[in-house]
Amino acid sequence: MSMENEEPMEASSSESEDDEMDEKSDTDDDRPKTFLPGQELKEDEQLVCDQSAYVMLHQAQTGAPCLSFDIIQDNLGNDRQQFPMTAYLVAGTQAQSAHLNNILVFKMSNLHQTSKGEDEESESEDDDDEEEDEEQKPEMTFAVIKNQGCVNRIRATNFKNSVLAASWSELGRVDVWNITQQLQAVDEPALLERYNLDTVANPVKPLYSFNGHQLEGFGLDWCPTEPGVLATGDCRRDIHIWKPNEAGTWTVDQRPLVGHTGSVEDIQWSPNERNVLATCSVDKTIRIWDTRAAPSKACMLTAENAHQNDVNVISWNSKEPFIASGGDDGVLHIWDLRQFPTAPVGTFKHHTAPITSVEWHWTEASVLASSGEDNQVAFWDLAVERDDNEVVEEELKNLPPQLLFIHQGQTDIKELHWHKQIPGVMVTTAHTGFNIFKTISV
Repeated sequence: MSMENEEPMEASSSESEDDEMDEKSDTDDDRPKTFLPGQELKEDEQLVCDQSAYVMLHQAQTGAPCLSFDIIQDNLGNDRQQFPMTAYLVAGTQAQSAHLNNILVFKMSNLHQTSKGEDEESESEDDDDEEEDEEQKPEMTFAVIKNQGCVNRIRATNFKNSVLAASWSELGRVDVWNITQQLQAVDEPALLERYNLDTVANPVKPLYSFNGHQLEGFGLDWCPTEPGVLATGDCRRDIHIWKPNEAGTWTVDQRPLVGHTGSVEDIQWSPNERNVLATCSVDKTIRIWDTRAAPSKACMLTAENAHQNDVNVISWNSKEPFIASGGDDGVLHIWDLRQFPTAPVGTFKHHTAPITSVEWHWTEASVLASSGEDNQVAFWDLAVERDDNEVVEEELKNLPPQLLFIHQGQTDIKELHWHKQIPGVMVTTAHTGFNIFKTISV
């Protein structure tokens, strides 16, 4: 398991409507050109990451890939701007053998800004440079929990002075873990050493497990307005609502919410209405539910054929009544809940493969990010409109004006999250590992 500055980042890329990704050639005209996804490189061309497009850029490896993760709310303060930065995450592995999987609780620290370009660097001694590089080396510390089966999805929440993580296993079980001890261990080397010794003989057990789903699943979300309440959805089509008990366990309503006819791919609770949630499915629908109603009558609104194919992901805007959705069709839709389920109020077709993750920014109501199987992370600002008189480079004319930035360099990107306490910081995970970065665009 390792973490490093992503300064060289060979063939790694970022790009915006300006010049965030340079494409350099060995011709007499050595000026950088904007690289657009889908273009082919000539034999004498290579991709070079434009460091000036990033305020911070690091990558991390975890051995077996983690295709789902969550950022943990910490006690280091909100609206953090100072470098070096620190972030705490929980993730689940997808190893080749079911018994080799883990829940990983980890701390990324000493996250420095990107280095200045060569033309801006002062002429200093090599020894000084090496010493500075060593001081600015990012660090990553892990506490490991053994887990049976690959982790399909994992989500964290703060509950009664503890930090909990719920995980969906490919074996069809949903577990809730108290990861408070692991978070303390990654902060203190002595505690981590003791934890590692203790867990050899006494493996960590979940607080609670639910085996009532008929199949494995991906839908999973903690309610932000009612602590400890959880919703889980499976590949059979069933959605169950969990409510916490005083004894540190949960009561799971055995009656599933009735409505979907295919796999439930994602679940999002309303950010401000405690009994309302949204779901999306392989059945091409997006549904809004009210859990106060009987499970057979809880589906209040349905957008049929919301996408041409499976609807993979949704995100509920925390500031405005909007839901964003992404599907196998590579399309990003914006839905106004005041008009739902009529047609989406915005449609963006930029991704060239299925969309795998979408998330609104927590404070900028018009900003969101999306990722796809086309190995792109796209930042969008829906408030942007192109001026009729604006001069745009020829190769950029076909890009939506709302597209702020494209980050590349990872293969098969599965999930992304904004850090709620560090404005503009984005974490992404893929088969090739994690990226944590902050761009000049957001």
